[in-house]
Amino acid sequence: MKLTILGCYSATPRELTNPTSQVIEIKKHMFLIDCGEGTQVQLRKHKIKFNRIRHIFISHLHGDHFFGLAGLISTFRLLTREADLHIYGPKGIKEIITLQMKLADSWTNYQLIFHELVSTESELIFEDDEVEVYTIPLTHRVYTNGFLFKEKEGERKLKMEAVLKKNIDTAYYRKLKQGFDVINEDGELIPNKLVTKSGKKPMSYAFCSDTAYKEDIVPIIKDVDVLYHESTFLEQHERLADPTKHSTAKQAASIAKKANAGTLILGHYSTRYGSLNDFKTEAQTIFNTVELAEDGKVFEFN
Repeated sequence: MKLTILGCYSATPRELTNPTSQVIEIKKHMFLIDCGEGTQVQLRKHKIKFNRIRHIFISHLHGDHFFGLAGLISTFRLLTREADLHIYGPKGIKEIITLQMKLADSWTNYQLIFHELVSTESELIFEDDEVEVYTIPLTHRVYTNGFLFKEKEGERKLKMEAVLKKNIDTAYYRKLKQGFDVINEDGELIPNKLVTKSGKKPMSYAFCSDTAYKEDIVPIIKDVDVLYHESTFLEQHERLADPTKHSTAKQAASIAKKANAGTLILGHYSTRYGSLNDFKTEAQTIFNTVELAEDGKVFEFN
C-alpha cells in the first residue's frame, strides 16, 4: 500500500504548499482522494500516470478540496483519454462539473460517471474482487465524508506438510488457496483450514479530512492500519476547532488511539504555524506512532 501526498495544507494554495489531494495505491488500484487547486501539476511533478486514475473521491465541496477537479477533467480530455472516470462526492458535484464543461464547451470524449453521496451513515460505495471503499461520515460546515479503503483477504497459503499428509492431488492446490474444501485421492472431504493458513494480512487506509472531533467514526475505522486525520490546529488554538468544525493534533491522536490504528498521519495544517514538528509532538502525548504529511511525501506500508 503506497500513499503519495500531493497537498496537505488547509485553505489557500501558497508558493510552497498545496491544498488537499493524495493518491492511494492499493491492490493495483490508484485512487485519487480530493483534488484541490493545482492537483494536476502535483500529479505531473511526482510522475503519477494520469491514465491509471479511474476513480476520484471528493470529501466535500469546499474549494481547497475540489477546485482542481474541472481542470484535471479537461486535461484528461486534451490527452484524448478514453477510459471511464468515476467521481464519488456530495450531491451537487455533478451539477458543478457539468455546468463548467457546458459553459466552456469542453464536453469530454470519455464517460464521466458521477456517484453522488447523500447518506449520513457509512455505506459501501465501491467494490471489486480486491478492494472495498466505504464512506466515513464526518462533521464539518458542509456535508462531508471521509473514505475507508480496505483490501479483501487474498489467497490462503498451503501448509505443505499437511497437504501431502492428506494425500491431496496437485490439481486442487488452486482451489485450496481460494479457500475451498476439496476431495482428496481417497475420496475424503478435507476442510480447507486443516491444510491452509491465512495469507498476507489485508491492509486498510482511512482518510478523514475535514472534521470536528467525532468519536462516532471509531467503530467504522476500528483497527485500521493507517489513519490520515486532519489536524488543522495546535492546542493553543483549540478554541477555534469547534466553531470551524476542525480538529487539533491531540484530538486526531485521540481518535487514532480509540480506533487502535496502526499509524496516524497528520495533515490539513493551518498555514498560521511555522513548524510542523509541534503537531507531531502534541499528538505523541496521546498516541505514539505519528507521521507528518508533507507535500510530495510518499509513505509505503506492507
